[in-house]
Amino acid sequence: MNVSDMMNLLKNQQAIQDKAKELQARTAAITATGQAGAAMVKVTLSGTLEMLDCWISPDLIATGDREMIQDLVKAAHHDAAEKVRQAVQAEMSSLLASMGLPPGAFGPGSPFGGSPFGGLDGSFGGTPFGSGGPFGSPAGNPFGNQ
Repeated sequence: MNVSDMMNLLKNQQAIQDKAKELQARTAAITATGQAGAAMVKVTLSGTLEMLDCWISPDLIATGDREMIQDLVKAAHHDAAEKVRQAVQAEMSSLLASMGLPPGAFGPGSPFGGSPFGGLDGSFGGTPFGSGGPFGSPAGNPFGNQ
């Protein structure tokens, strides 16, 4: 993509906003289940990282090992969050391709490139659409940055 293509894309702000809304909707529809401890703990997250379900095996609860249960819940949550991150990245790549752009065309930390959750390390220091939660944005600016 050359500078001229980039400028033409930026001129069509409404199309970009529409694509950002489409990505938000597609992301919200994602669910992923992570597990830990030989599937004794399962956590299901939405694409916006809302916990939808947490299941703990009755056998694990019967052990009474609170610290182990806590560790396994954290591990299952991490597993689910990684699956969500990968699914969101795939959605972003698909959306970029539909715009005729290569993955990461806007660079790391941009609304359509880099990590889907902002930080290159997968942290939530920044998000694709601002700082109002995993996919929140300040009013009037779908990208949350200027």
